[in-house]
Amino acid sequence: MYHQVAEPATDIWDLAVSPAHFEQQLRVLKQTGQVVSTTELSERLHLGTLKRRSIAITFDDGYLDNYLQASPLLTRYQLPATFFVVSENVGLNQEFWWDELAGIFLESEYLPPSLALILPGGDHLGADLRPEQHLTPALRQQHQQWRAIEQAPPTLRAALFYRLWQQLRPLPAPAQQACLQQLRTWASWPPGARPIYRTISPDQLHELHSSPLVTIGAHTATHPALASHPAALQQHEVATGRQALHQALGEQPMLLAYPYGSYNRDTTAIAAQLGFKAAFTTDAQLITAASPPHKLGRFQVNNWNGDEFKRRLTHWFNH
Repeated sequence: MYHQVAEPATDIWDLAVSPAHFEQQLRVLKQTGQVVSTTELSERLHLGTLKRRSIAITFDDGYLDNYLQASPLLTRYQLPATFFVVSENVGLNQEFWWDELAGIFLESEYLPPSLALILPGGDHLGADLRPEQHLTPALRQQHQQWRAIEQAPPTLRAALFYRLWQQLRPLPAPAQQACLQQLRTWASWPPGARPIYRTISPDQLHELHSSPLVTIGAHTATHPALASHPAALQQHEVATGRQALHQALGEQPMLLAYPYGSYNRDTTAIAAQLGFKAAFTTDAQLITAASPPHKLGRFQVNNWNGDEFKRRLTHWFNH
C-alpha cells in the first residue's frame, strides 16, 4: 500500500516514498514475487486459484505524484498497479484536510500568539502559542523527525495539530472544512494546494486509466472515516464516489479501498451490496483463500531502500 511517491518536508505518518527508493522497491518486486493486478487477485480469490507469493501494488487517495512519478516507473518495469481515487478531489486545487492541517501547524513560518477556535459541535479550543510563534530550525527539525504513529507530539504546535487531527478525522467533510477555514484565516494560510500535495486532474486520471497496467478503484467521494458514520452516509459516500469515477472514465470501478482503513459491518455489507468484487483495508494481513473478499489486508510501504524493503517483504510473506 502506497500513498505518495514524493519527498515532502514533513511526513509524520510515513506515507511518502522517494522516487529513488520507489524504483529500488519495484526492482525488488520484479525479482521477488509475482506481481498481479488487484483484479486478477480478486478473481483468483473468488475462483480459489490464488498463487503463492502473489503481490498487488496499490495507491490511495489520488495524489498528482502518482501520475508524475509512480506511473512512469511502473511502466518502465511493466508492473500493474491500482489507484484508489477520492472522486471529489480530482482536479481540486485544495489539499486533503490532513495535509493542510499539518502544513498550518508544522510548517508555517509564523503563527499568531494565541488560538481561539470554535470546534464542530460548538466546543471551544484555546491555546497560547507565544513560545512557538516562529518556526525555528530546531522546531522544524523536530517536526521533520516526528512519527505520529509511535511517538508523542514533540512540540506545542505538534500537540495542537494532533489534537485537532483526532477531532476532525471522524467528521464529515463540510465540518472539517468549516474548521479549516477558521484556521486558514487565523494563520493567514494561502489558498490553493502546495505543489507536493496536489491531486490528479481529470485529464491525467483519464490518461492513467488508459494504461493497460492501471486499474482505477473507488475510494469514496470525500474520504470519510466510514466506521464513524451511519450506514446511510457510508452508502452515499461509496456510491457517489464510484458513480463520479464511472462518469469520468466510462467504466465502473469494481474495487474499493476504505479511507483510513476505517470500516465496520455496515461498510463491508455496503461494499458487497453495491457489487464490488473486492474491498481493501489497511489491516496488515496476508490475503489467503480464507480471506473475506470485502475485508482484504494490505501492508503499508515506508520510505525504505531496496535492501530494507526486501527484508520487510520476506517478513510479510511469513506473517
